[in-house]
Amino acid sequence: MKRRLAREMAVQSLYQLEMNEVTAEDAVNMLVSETREEENELDATAADVRRIEEYVRGLVHGVIGHKAAIDDMLQQYLTGWQVDRLSRVDRQILRLACYEMVYCSDVPPKAVINEAIELAKHFGTDESGKFVNGVLGKLYKTLDELKPQA
Repeated sequence: MKRRLAREMAVQSLYQLEMNEVTAEDAVNMLVSETREEENELDATAADVRRIEEYVRGLVHGVIGHKAAIDDMLQQYLTGWQVDRLSRVDRQILRLACYEMVYCSDVPPKAVINEAIELAKHFGTDESGKFVNGVLGKLYKTLDELKPQA
C-alpha cells in the first residue's frame, strides 16, 4: 500500500474539514473519487485504492477522535506558538503525525517524522519542513510518556 499517498489524502481531508463545513466522510470521499479517476496514472489496482481509502479513513477518524488530546500534546512542544495560530497546513500535518506516533503502533515514529517533513515541504512554506521537524523531534523525545497505557 502507498502510505505516502494515504497521508497526503489524510492531510488534504483534514484541511478540507477545517476549511469547509463538510463531514469527514465527505472530505475523504471527494479525494477517494479523484484517486479512483487517477488509478491508472498511479499504477494502482482497485484493491490498492480500497486499502488506501481504508487507511485514509482510519487516519482522518483517528485524528478527529483524538483532536483535543493531540492539540494539547502539540501545544507542549510549540515554543512561542499556539496550535490555532499555526498555518492550517502545518497544523494538519502535525496533528496527523502526532496521531500516528502516539496512537498507531504499526508505524515507526521516525518514519512518521520523515513523512511529515516531506508533506510539509510539499504542501507548506519554505520553512514548514524545518518547523515540523523541530516540533516532532521534541515530541519524539517524550513519546513513551505520551502513549496511552494499555
